[in-house]
Amino acid sequence: MTSQTTIDAAGAGDRAPAATADPAPASGLRGHPWLTLITVAVGVMMVALDGTIVAIANPAIQKDLGATFAQVQWITNGYFLALAVSLITAGKLGDRFGHRQTFLIGVTGFAAASGAIGLSDSIAAVVTFRVFQGLFGALLMPAALGLLRATFPAEKLNMAIGIWGMVIGASTAGGPILGGVLVEHVNWQSVFFINVPVGLIALVLGLLILRDHRAEKAPRSFDVLGIALLSGAMFCLVWALIKAPAWGWGDGRTWAFIAASVLGFALFSFWETRVKEPLIPLGLFRSVPLAAGVVLMVLMAIAFLGGLFFVTFYLQNVHGMSPIDAGLHLLPLTGMMIVGSPLAGAMITKFGPRLPLAGGMAATAAAMFGMSTLQTDTSSGVMSLWFALLGLGLAPVMVGATEVIVGNAPMELSGVAGGLQQAAMQIGGSLGTAVLGAVMASKVDGDLPGNWADAGLPKLTPAQLDQASEAVQVGVAPVAKGTPEQIVEKITSVAHDTFISGMSLASLVAAGVAVVAVFVAFLTKRGENASAEAGMGHI
Repeated sequence: MTSQTTIDAAGAGDRAPAATADPAPASGLRGHPWLTLITVAVGVMMVALDGTIVAIANPAIQKDLGATFAQVQWITNGYFLALAVSLITAGKLGDRFGHRQTFLIGVTGFAAASGAIGLSDSIAAVVTFRVFQGLFGALLMPAALGLLRATFPAEKLNMAIGIWGMVIGASTAGGPILGGVLVEHVNWQSVFFINVPVGLIALVLGLLILRDHRAEKAPRSFDVLGIALLSGAMFCLVWALIKAPAWGWGDGRTWAFIAASVLGFALFSFWETRVKEPLIPLGLFRSVPLAAGVVLMVLMAIAFLGGLFFVTFYLQNVHGMSPIDAGLHLLPLTGMMIVGSPLAGAMITKFGPRLPLAGGMAATAAAMFGMSTLQTDTSSGVMSLWFALLGLGLAPVMVGATEVIVGNAPMELSGVAGGLQQAAMQIGGSLGTAVLGAVMASKVDGDLPGNWADAGLPKLTPAQLDQASEAVQVGVAPVAKGTPEQIVEKITSVAHDTFISGMSLASLVAAGVAVVAVFVAFLTKRGENASAEAGMGHI
């Protein structure tokens, strides 16, 4: 690689002479590659855990705070929305001011926001501080990748990113298990309080170990208008997708926000070709593998995170499992991601990313199809089979797509590349939750009246039907106090059967998304760790 980095030997202030992008082995603690990997892994573990650990706590939060289904969705969507809007800008901040500084600020803010959520007593406060979690998480995630890119020599970078991806994959999949233990034996607040000591550990390690790396060609000014246009466009897109289930896909407001998003992206693209130091040099996307890696991350997150949202309600509200039992039933998913990640890393190193990525998404598609066949009486063994296959399929994608995106970007844009990688995943998570949530809501709204009537249950008023539909969307039987036991059984059966029909359709949609991702995977190739000239051409 020809790009240069400037190393802050003391961690702040005095800088060492410019070094090549393939750094010499560090002596002592500061700047040691493997200690750097451990440090950033502790930090990103918090953010990855919070993408899924909250899913297992959602039923408890809903019950304790009296939240509606739409409000519970905002606990997830608010987090993803803040991450998605901020990640690329946060990556640029790291490229400009140093990834060490942005990582430390991100860790501190994320832990503080987590503690504030644990102290909240209203759903509005929970959602608000989840947004702050997302903003600080946006600083942390691309900075971690930027530190790895600058610390590890090229021949070891793939291994480091593979381990980093394994940590994210294991944390993402392990969230429901840890969440189940905490919710059942402590309370839902502990799901957030746990980030405080973890954040403190990451902060101490960061102060002692991380060395500041800044590319010699890093930007010295900010594309303020570009930041505003990109953030506005992404906000409008994700907001439209989040609100569409409530507004309706044919509603003028939904399409107004989508149109505003398209216009915002168009204006952003035009502006980026005119500004001297753009937020995202569009030449970055001349790399077909990098662009394919970004699309692949979006599609993977739609299928995985969107599908996982409903699985937790299925296990707890339909099968009647406790939070910890629900988490343990997802252990095959976690275990296969932990086992599969290093194996996937080895395969990608030997054969390149195309076949492992395509095979992983094919396995994901098969797993989501299998999950569409789940019923109210499906055995634990059958569920475990599909969850294990899902974990096995996701492992190579979590590892390989990250390496494809970051490895094909120029050194001085490592923060932006890290932001793109994480933004793709968070946008995919929002898209998955919103789109699959809309599919679920539409199916339940369409099937519930007929199923209710077929069971011979008393006719509901439109207002009662809306309330019942909202409950059924999370697998809860809408039973009023004092209802006779025989009627309770009928209502429960109708509610669970209707929920299953909605979840099945949503799983089939997720499987279709994964099939599309199989073909996208064939456009990827091994990261080149290219210089600006090799990766982007003259801009």
